[in-house]
Amino acid sequence: MTYTPPVAEQSFLLRHVVGIDALASHPRFGEATPDLVQAILEGVGALAAGTFAPLNRVGDEIGATWTPDGVTLPPGFREAYRAYVDGGWGTLAGPPEHGGQGLPLVLASVVLEDLGSANMGFSLVMMLSAGAVEALKHHGSAELQQLWLPKLVTGEFSGTMNLTEPQAGSDVGALKTKAVPNGDGRWRISGQKIFITFGEHDLAENIVHLVLARTPDAPPGTRGISLFLVPKFLPAADGSPGARNDVRCVSIEHKMGIHASPTCVMSYGDEDRCIGWLIGEEQGGMRAMFTMMNNARLNVGLQGVSIAEAATQAAVAYASGRVQGARDSRPAAILQHPDVRRMLLRMKALTQAARALAYYAAGQTDRATLGDAAAKARADLLTPLVKAYGTDVGVEVASLGVQVHGGMGYIEETGAAQHLRDIRIAPIYEGTNGIQAADLVGRKIGLDGGEVLAALLRDIAADTEDEPALRALAATADGAAKHLLSASPDDRLAGSYPFLTLLSILVCGWLMKRQLDALERDPELDPRFASMKRAAARFYIDRVVPEALGLAAGATAGAALLYSVEEDAFAA
Repeated sequence: MTYTPPVAEQSFLLRHVVGIDALASHPRFGEATPDLVQAILEGVGALAAGTFAPLNRVGDEIGATWTPDGVTLPPGFREAYRAYVDGGWGTLAGPPEHGGQGLPLVLASVVLEDLGSANMGFSLVMMLSAGAVEALKHHGSAELQQLWLPKLVTGEFSGTMNLTEPQAGSDVGALKTKAVPNGDGRWRISGQKIFITFGEHDLAENIVHLVLARTPDAPPGTRGISLFLVPKFLPAADGSPGARNDVRCVSIEHKMGIHASPTCVMSYGDEDRCIGWLIGEEQGGMRAMFTMMNNARLNVGLQGVSIAEAATQAAVAYASGRVQGARDSRPAAILQHPDVRRMLLRMKALTQAARALAYYAAGQTDRATLGDAAAKARADLLTPLVKAYGTDVGVEVASLGVQVHGGMGYIEETGAAQHLRDIRIAPIYEGTNGIQAADLVGRKIGLDGGEVLAALLRDIAADTEDEPALRALAATADGAAKHLLSASPDDRLAGSYPFLTLLSILVCGWLMKRQLDALERDPELDPRFASMKRAAARFYIDRVVPEALGLAAGATAGAALLYSVEEDAFAA
């Protein structure tokens, strides 16, 4: 499969949506000069297109292979991972005191987007490692940080997140994995975890598992959970990988997609000698894990953008070359037919809107790092939108890509089906999109007494006075939010998903309007780029935004109809 990095689009968003120049004016991010930013965009684009993309089909067809001795990736993956490490791509946003470059998070987001577009399954190992770095940076002791962060930052070691257990699913509080003191400041871990992404592989020198477990006499539920660092290899005296720890992958899942990503069943302490270190305070595991999960949720939303971009590129290429039917009595490529153009323009508009949302949220996170409390609150509000709407867009655009290909899209060799198979997991993992919607209406829209959402709506109103559809949707969102804040818990949850989608489309529409306005201030843009940007933005505002007005009915309808039938009636 081929991939062309959207460098012009990424650069445009960094300037006009993120405000990268303003971030670089702060001493902390002073290294993010225009020249360096451009070099990063072009460099990671070359790595994605030249090294990762050629392995995408190999990863899908061969996939990860399990044996009792471990998991191996297909030929070429180890060399590609080495190129990622040697290029320093994992260090961009890492802490400088542990070998990172300390650049804005949004630049690391660009890296993950490109690598995910080129090879989504492979890119998951980088994504989870970034989350492990965040958790250790904020919650690990100085000793743990010094020992583990330098090689996690570079990617020489990879990281995982171990939450799910067979009997627990999304109910993390029901986990049974145990941790007991070892008598030397360390802990002995025992239990089993499922759905562990890259829990075992042959790419990195060591694998650092972040494992939720329950200590002796801990209270039930999530309050009694602690977080532990459990490496595949115990550290030798010099910190290098030493003896094998008592942790192993007992199987990998056979999945619908992302075959290059081993999804592992992990067993800890089969011989009662699995050693781990406590991260943060005992029974403070959920707070530490949420640091990692929030990072992962932003990056999973970005995966929706990645696959949407790849699917759109493939569909445009196919539609440009597939001659079928006629226009003006002459044979015509299907790109010339109105309905195909509708689909392609929708794919472009949705992809660009979701990318703008993901980049904007990353930029707010960077401003929070600089001490901006309002930006932190806005990033918290936007995180469930990025994860849920970004992945929903990825699924919709990948499905449209199959449709543009017609019958050939249902045949594996075109690659269109792989995009849809790969992205379908994204609305499910790192907290299902339903959980994101529940978080939005249960916690986020009520932040600071509702002022965080109100401030966002005021900013939208100030920029959209000449856009009636956006003004109408903003008023609808405001009314729906107030209704949900006063509703019963069941009624609020019943309307949570329509409301999340409504609010996401509103924010995306606002960001597309900002890009339209920026076109007038950037006359040196390539005319073809400006033409497509203008068309995509107008399509989103004029066609996608009005669709969202209908979501208000579902957002405010309540739960009565959902519970108007007995459970056994669902099987009728």
